[in-house]
Amino acid sequence: MSGEQFHIENVATPTGPMLLLTDDADQVRSLEWEDHTARMHQLLRLHYGEVGLRPRRGASAARRAVEAYFAGDLGAIGWLAVQTAGTVFQREVWAALRTIPVGETTTYGRLAIRLGRPAAMRAVGMANGANPIGVIVPCHRVIGANAALTGYGGGIERKRWLLRHEGAMAKSLL
Repeated sequence: MSGEQFHIENVATPTGPMLLLTDDADQVRSLEWEDHTARMHQLLRLHYGEVGLRPRRGASAARRAVEAYFAGDLGAIGWLAVQTAGTVFQREVWAALRTIPVGETTTYGRLAIRLGRPAAMRAVGMANGANPIGVIVPCHRVIGANAALTGYGGGIERKRWLLRHEGAMAKSLL
């Protein structure tokens, strides 16, 4: 698939500016920190080929929801429609991530069990790391089996900030 066209918006957040991409149906296709733009473009090429990005006129509902989330309305992003490419397994993992409640965390192992694939911890981790829609598809809520913060595409400090913002209580945050 190629020739996709997405709208792009800048979103100011307490953890740095983000780039939000939506399609004509207002489905979120990507949300990434501006300082990780290369990663965003890499995932876009991988999933869609070359894409066109055009500035959105006015703030989208998705942008207003992301801003509300960062302002403290933690439920504001839960209703947003997302659309991702990727493998069937990746999309299963990303859908499962959206079921992790705000303020809670899980591990790669528990997520693999929830998906009915208890031996797929590493594959779950790889899919988690390839998530193109940060925050909305809350890969930051996945931590290590020992409650340690593990890698995060936006950086560990942002992961720590997001979990604190959401009131998650992991011993690695204390």
